[in-house]
Amino acid sequence: MFEDYETKDSVVVVYTGDGKGKTSASLGLMLRALGAGMKVAYIQFIKYWEVSEHKTIAKLEEVYTDQLTFVKGGKGFYNAGDLSAKNVSENEHKQAAEETYTEALKFAKSGKYDLVICDEINNAVNDGLLDKANLENLIKLRSKKCSLCLTGRNFPTELLQKVDIATDMIKLKHHFDDKFLANKGIDY
Repeated sequence: MFEDYETKDSVVVVYTGDGKGKTSASLGLMLRALGAGMKVAYIQFIKYWEVSEHKTIAKLEEVYTDQLTFVKGGKGFYNAGDLSAKNVSENEHKQAAEETYTEALKFAKSGKYDLVICDEINNAVNDGLLDKANLENLIKLRSKKCSLCLTGRNFPTELLQKVDIATDMIKLKHHFDDKFLANKGIDY
């Protein structure tokens, strides 16, 4: 049935949209890759504060010492009203995003990683902390054997032709819209 199909050495996966589940999907992808014996770099661009997945990733790093690298970058939410990181200037946000991007590009180009996950990088681009050219270069300059996962809202539609898999997480309903805060273990 699939005799006409081929496999690729690597793919670019995008999880975007205004619905919940982008980070969760990338964490599932990380688990799948680790289970397959792949070497993974998981890089977060926004979530500088302690979120529940950080505890799990820390424990996974102890087990997958040679397979998993975790980088927590960024300075928190930027330009998000009451949720914005307090006492952090625009320049500090940009510098943190650029430093995190430099790490991501280094891992993606190195040839040492099978999968590099850039959680919330799309937000950093959409918010103007990084340029679309940064995102395009990450896709273009990665090692040919390095798969890439890019998450966050508002992935630039003009770059869709450069990716292999794109999923738009559509919000049907979220309790935040009814003025309920996020639940630990569910939302963060």
